Amino acid sequence: MKLVSYRKNNGEAWRAGLYEEGYIVEMNHLFPDAPDTIPELLGEWEVWGKRLQTEVASKNGQGQRLKREEVQLGSPLPRPGSFRDFYAFEAHVKTARAQRGLEMVPEWYEFPVFYFSNAAAFSGPEAVIRRPKATQWLDYELEVACVIGKAGVNISVEEAAEHIAGYCILNDWSARDIQREEVKVGLGPAKGKDFATSMGPWLVTPDELENARIAGERGDRYDLAMVARVNGVDYSRGNLKDLHFTFAEMIARASADCMLYPGDVIGSGTVGTGCILELGAERYGWLAPGDVVELEVERLGILRNRISE
Repeated sequence: MKLVSYRKNNGEAWRAGLYEEGYIVEMNHLFPDAPDTIPELLGEWEVWGKRLQTEVASKNGQGQRLKREEVQLGSPLPRPGSFRDFYAFEAHVKTARAQRGLEMVPEWYEFPVFYFSNAAAFSGPEAVIRRPKATQWLDYELEVACVIGKAGVNISVEEAAEHIAGYCILNDWSARDIQREEVKVGLGPAKGKDFATSMGPWLVTPDELENARIAGERGDRYDLAMVARVNGVDYSRGNLKDLHFTFAEMIARASADCMLYPGDVIGSGTVGTGCILELGAERYGWLAPGDVVELEVERLGILRNRISE
């Protein structure tokens, strides 16, 4: 299934829907007793996740269907409960550190690390992203996020898959000049990140990715190609299977002595080559107003945003 948050007009509340081949199926028309929003649906995911998987196919053709272009899609979670972004692709870490003349930190290999960012600054596909006034070094970051669908604390790697409702494309926008200065203090990133995060276009449930799944002792990986384009030009290419730490390991780390709740978002961190910082601003240039950034992940769709002043 592909779950979406949509609305017909600006100012309306976001509603839960299903994406099916260019159409949005209104959840409440398909299931009159369903929660109105994706966050509410995730709050009852242990019931609704199973019900949707077993009953959606039998309702094919039912419910009110809206053309994709007739609605506005938001982030599947317009305001997540929390947002932790990890640093789980080794290639990205090595290259980003090498750009600053730094070797790898041995401790990076011991456990997955993350930072908290602004859950109140999420945008969806086609949203306009305003460049912060204080930055000239605006960057995209090509990532995948998983969304928690079952609460838990001290979740083991072996149990983690039970807590994942689905996966989305994530763009962790970065103001690199601000980030460069603030991390010198030993905290952050903070203001280099908190202005915007894009997620979407839909939340894809794990059953849709089953034949791309690579099982492992430390949790599942998925063989999904990842591409970033700026103004139609390919910039980045990678694959989700190249994660050094799996989402299961990230969940285990995040939930250690800390409760995770339905609607919490876990970001993978940037795939190798997945940002201008890695590729080299002297070759590609930082993002500027008018630029259109497309992040595409196989089976997860395309997340497109335009930059403005």
